[in-house]
Amino acid sequence: MAMQLDNVVPFGRSFDEYVSMFNLMEPDLQQSILSVADGPASFNAEGTRLGYRIKSVDPLYCFESSEIKQRFDAVVDNIISQIESTPNDWVWDYHRSPSNLRKNRETALYKFCQDFEHSNHDGRYEVGELPQLKYADSSYGLGLCSHFLFLYSDQFDQSFHLNSIREMLRLCREVRIFPLLSLNLQTSPHLESVMGTLRELGYRCEIQPVAYELQRNGNKMLKITPP
Repeated sequence: MAMQLDNVVPFGRSFDEYVSMFNLMEPDLQQSILSVADGPASFNAEGTRLGYRIKSVDPLYCFESSEIKQRFDAVVDNIISQIESTPNDWVWDYHRSPSNLRKNRETALYKFCQDFEHSNHDGRYEVGELPQLKYADSSYGLGLCSHFLFLYSDQFDQSFHLNSIREMLRLCREVRIFPLLSLNLQTSPHLESVMGTLRELGYRCEIQPVAYELQRNGNKMLKITPP
């Protein structure tokens, strides 16, 4: 059954989830990281405390943390209710249950808000949105995009996906995207065409299995590297 969402929702994941979703090893984490469409994830907050260099970009950052929390509170009941009504569509290994998933999302949001309130001055969170970002070519080593590209395939067309990924590749030496399923729990209809175009342009595209799975069969990421 498809998850019914009209807009991108402000759900954030933890540092540990990012490590699992993107197969992040220590050499990966040592790079300068651009995390796009990061929303209220605690990846930046937790990663910064561990000494990593992370820039998070999202249009959501034009709001105060209290407003971001209000947006989360406005959608979380509906999302958890949809998940509870479709138990066979989800894998309960990392998150043990819908209630545990909700708790983990609330914890990530709390860590994000605490960090966001005190960190705008150091530029780790900046307002921006795909398909065009303001940074210079090759500014970052690793680009990550969690739960935006491909997930919202009904809301954003193939051209948007291709242009967004090419923009991330302009900025980053390597790009990783997770998941590759859309909200209807099927592989994104844009995936094959986007990969085909990128390969024609000389990029190497690899679909890699990952340890993280919440959407059933949603345990793969796309890794893109230049020629």
